[in-house]
Amino acid sequence: MDNLDLGFPLWIRLTHFFNILFLSLLIRSGIEILGGHPMLYGNDHSTPGSEWVRFTPKRMPAGQLWTAEDEKQPYSPLVALPGRDHLGLGRYWHFAALGGWIVTGALYVLLLFVSPQWQRLVPTSLDIFPKAAEAALAYFQLEAAPAGDPYNALQQLAYFGVIFVLAPLQIATGLAMSPALAGRFAWYPRLFGGRQAARSIHFLGLIAFVVFTVHHTALVVADGLTKGLSKIVLGISGEPTPAEGTVAMGIAILAIGSVVAIHIWATHGSLVDPRSMQNRLQRLVDPPQRLLLQNLVSRQAWPPDAITPVPRPNGRPPHDPDWQQLASDGFRAFTLEVSGLVEQPLSLSLDDLRTLPAVSQTTKHVCIQGWSQVVSWKGLSLAVLLERARPLPEARYLLFRTFDDKWEHAGDHGYFYGVVDLDIARHPQSILAYDMNGERLPVPFGAPLRLRLESQLGYKMVKWVRSVELIDDYRTIGEGKGGWREDVLYYSQIAPI
Repeated sequence: MDNLDLGFPLWIRLTHFFNILFLSLLIRSGIEILGGHPMLYGNDHSTPGSEWVRFTPKRMPAGQLWTAEDEKQPYSPLVALPGRDHLGLGRYWHFAALGGWIVTGALYVLLLFVSPQWQRLVPTSLDIFPKAAEAALAYFQLEAAPAGDPYNALQQLAYFGVIFVLAPLQIATGLAMSPALAGRFAWYPRLFGGRQAARSIHFLGLIAFVVFTVHHTALVVADGLTKGLSKIVLGISGEPTPAEGTVAMGIAILAIGSVVAIHIWATHGSLVDPRSMQNRLQRLVDPPQRLLLQNLVSRQAWPPDAITPVPRPNGRPPHDPDWQQLASDGFRAFTLEVSGLVEQPLSLSLDDLRTLPAVSQTTKHVCIQGWSQVVSWKGLSLAVLLERARPLPEARYLLFRTFDDKWEHAGDHGYFYGVVDLDIARHPQSILAYDMNGERLPVPFGAPLRLRLESQLGYKMVKWVRSVELIDDYRTIGEGKGGWREDVLYYSQIAPI
């Protein structure tokens, strides 16, 4: 790269701006997601007390019932997007920003290699390593580092690492947290040491991006703020004139102001009118997830020694009087009603369900909050249930009604319900479970019946099931978003990641 003047063409300047925008949205929405379960683990059991770091002062009380909901840590809108315990919208913002970030990065890399600009970042000799060590020593000794053209060896390695190692690693570890991808390709999360290890690496990658950004900005300031801004804003390689420096500074202030304005709009809009923001973001996020992940079929088969010793419950048993009466008699009088768009409505007791062909599976439960655990389930395949009920051609979804009256949530939000695509219900590991780890399904985990959809996040796996109805449209049910959490907490109707 001797005496090579590559300059800063317009596409480099624009991709820098959009990278700052999308990366800052990813960081703030990532903090919101972390608040859903503000602990990081090295084991996929997410055993309480085994976390290697925690970002909450909360400690769960010993000797009394608590759930994963109690472990959440709301963060301020000043740091999280949108803040105040809005996990559903935080996820929507994260995936929307991710799409923009990936498109920006792909365009940057493409243009990098169809132009001489690749020489700016890609090392072409092993000599770069001793030269990088030289530069690092100079930095540690607070001396002037060797000059580069345009970067010294350490800077070049750092920029190369961020673009071609750190960024792909963030995408790869993010995908490793998808229950759909992990359920279909069990080997994939193991590349990173498991789901929780991937989550930890993903967090450390976020920290690395923050550190790199701060350090990169500090170097620009140290080298001369006006000179650096003139390069990245106006594309001027040499020393700028005072007028050029003023213009560059003005444009930079406007650019930073626009990023701040977008963050303010995103935060305020999400907190003031969350339903409208959910609708906007859903149109961006759900279609690619449905295309790429939703239809992956789980093929999990964990060995018995992988089962989590003490599984974590999530949700409090209903106060519904019908459920309490049934529970007091061991659910002997319970019947599952199957109705709606079917040729043959069904009414099945627990004994009836147990006489039908059973499915046993040991699978990893992945909660939207971030924790995971491995549990063995036994129950009735939904495919068998559907075969008996014979859905009509217009049936597209299964509506699961429950006994869960959500008494623990302030306000009248109605009973918990869930909607599942008919195609997902027909997957081989989609079952109504009545046993857990070799015993009758315990009350805290959803007795008498709970849904298991092993390619989806946990909130789609309805507990305390009362009935199943085949429907053609869910938009007239509740708030029309496809489930209680979708209605009240602004989650997505699909949950493959």
